[in-house]
Amino acid sequence: MARKKISTTIYITPEQNELLKELNQKTKVPVAEYIRQGIDLILEKHKEDLPGQQRFDGI
Repeated sequence: MARKKISTTIYITPEQNELLKELNQKTKVPVAEYIRQGIDLILEKHKEDLPGQQRFDGI
């Protein structure tokens, strides 16, 4: 079952937008999925900085 997602606004550079669109066209993976994966990578990288009571489980 898919997890509930919330909507948010982000600002990316025109270059990031163009590359994400090209990646989407080649892979058919939604741009939003790549953005979520990028967020997951950053959260994993900085997990030691997150409060102890919070746990990051990714997707």
